[in-house]
Amino acid sequence: MREYTEYFKKWEEKIGAFIEIDEKAVENIENSGFKNRGNAGENIRGKSEKKTVSGLPFAVKDNIAVKGRSISCGSKLLENVKSPYTATVVKKLEAQGAWVIGKTNLDEFGMGSSTDNSALKKTNNPWDANRVAGGSSGGSAAAVAAGLVPFALGTDTGGSIRQPAAFCGVVGLKPTYGAVSRFGLVAYASSLETAGVLADSVERCRTVFSIIRGKDENDQTSVEAPAKAPEPEEKSGAPRTIGVLPAESVAKAIAAAASGGADSEQALSIAAQAATLEEEVRRGFETAKKKLAALGHTLVDVEIPSLKYGVPAYYAIATAEASANLARFDGIRYGKRPDWAENPDDLIDKAREAGFGSEVKLRILLGAFVLRSGFQDRYYLRAQRIRAGIRRNFEALLGGADYAGGGATCDAVLLPVFPTRAFDRGPSTLSPFAQKAADLYTCCANLAGLPALSFPVSVEHGLPVGIQLLGRAFSEATLLDIAEGYEKAHPFPHPAGYEPFWD
Repeated sequence: MREYTEYFKKWEEKIGAFIEIDEKAVENIENSGFKNRGNAGENIRGKSEKKTVSGLPFAVKDNIAVKGRSISCGSKLLENVKSPYTATVVKKLEAQGAWVIGKTNLDEFGMGSSTDNSALKKTNNPWDANRVAGGSSGGSAAAVAAGLVPFALGTDTGGSIRQPAAFCGVVGLKPTYGAVSRFGLVAYASSLETAGVLADSVERCRTVFSIIRGKDENDQTSVEAPAKAPEPEEKSGAPRTIGVLPAESVAKAIAAAASGGADSEQALSIAAQAATLEEEVRRGFETAKKKLAALGHTLVDVEIPSLKYGVPAYYAIATAEASANLARFDGIRYGKRPDWAENPDDLIDKAREAGFGSEVKLRILLGAFVLRSGFQDRYYLRAQRIRAGIRRNFEALLGGADYAGGGATCDAVLLPVFPTRAFDRGPSTLSPFAQKAADLYTCCANLAGLPALSFPVSVEHGLPVGIQLLGRAFSEATLLDIAEGYEKAHPFPHPAGYEPFWD
C-alpha cells in the first residue's frame, strides 16, 4: 500500500480538498491492506455481511468539530483555531472504528456554491481541475470523488451536500431535519442546516447514516424517527411511485411572476434563466427518468405551486439566522484580532472587517436588513409563511412526518440538483446572483425539513450529472433503496486516475 501515500499527495496537489491533513493517518493506511482485502461487506466465503465503517478513514468538513483539529470554517477569522471538543456525528463514527484523516475545505461559514468563497484555498473538481467542486461541502465531495476517502461528512443548509455531490459524481445525503445531531456544527442557519454524508456508493452512505442518526441529549433539535418510519438498515427493492417535477414548469412559473417594476422584472428574468437546465443536465435528467422506469418504478408528473418562491424565502430566513449566529465572532474570545484597537467596539469592527469575506459580510447585512423593525413582516415573516406552504405542498404528495393516516400519492419526488454541471472559473461562469437563483432545486428540501439524496446518473461531455430524490420526513431508507437499485443496474462513474482503495 505504499502507493496510497503517493496517490493521496498527487490528487491533493491537484484538487486541494483538505485544509488540514493528519499525516500519520495517511501513513497508517499504508499497512491497512484495504486494496487487497476485497469488499468490506463480504467474508472469505463470499456471504453478505452487515457493512461497517470499522478501520475506514473519513474526512470532515471544517465547520464540524473534531477535538484538537482545525475548525476554521474556511475563514481567516478562525484560521488557527482548534476545536476543544468533538461533534456527536464524529464521535459516533469513531466509536464504530472509523477515524478522521483530515478536515476539508468549504465556502466560508458554508456560504457559497463553489468552495471558491473559502478564504484559505480553492478546491478543484476531480473531473476537471479548471472547474469548481461545488459548495459549500466541495472539499468533502472532491476527496470522495478522487478516492482519497470512502466517505466524508458535510453540512447542508440549502444544497451544500447535494450540489457538490452532483458536481463531483458521488452520493450525497441530506437527512431529515432533526434525524442527525447538530451538536458540534458551527451554526450558519440553525433551522435549515443539518449534517450529512458524502460517499462513494449508496450502500456506504446507508451504513454511515445508520450510525450517525438518532436523538442526542446535547442537541434539543434532534429526535428519534417515528416507529412507522422505514429503517435505513432494512432494504427493499419494491417498485415505487416517483413524482417528477418538470424543470421547465418551474422556470416558466418564475418568469410569469415577473412584476413590480423594471428592476424586479430583470431580477426574475435572470432567476428564470438560472433555473433553466442546460442541455447536458436535461439529457441526464431524461436518461435517469427512463432508467428508473425501466427498473419498474412508476413516474408521474407533479407540481409544487409554491416552489417558485423557494429561493427568496430561503435567503430571507438563512441570512436572518446567519446575522444572529455570526454575531459571536468578535475576535475577543477566540480567532484573529487586530494588533491594536482604541476600544472594544473598534476591536470587533477591525476583527470582522479583516476576518470576514465579502460573501459573509453580504449575507450578514442582508440578514440584519430583513430583521429590522418594520421589515420583519414584509420579508422574514412572509418568508416563514412561504416555508410553511412549501412544506404543505410536499406533505400533500409524500405524507406527513407523523406517518399517521394515508393520502400520500408519491414515495419520492425526482428533481434536478443544479441547472448546470460543474461550472468553470472563466468568463462564462455563473454570476453570484445566478448561483443563488439556481439553488431553487435544493433549498426547498431544507425549508421543508425533508430528506434528499443526490447521486450520479450520467457523464455528459466529460462531467458528471446528478439528480436528487426528495422524500417524506424520515424516509431516508426509501430514497436509498431507489438509488441503490439504480446503482446496481448502472454503476456510478469515476474521474480519470481514480483507484478503488475502498472496495
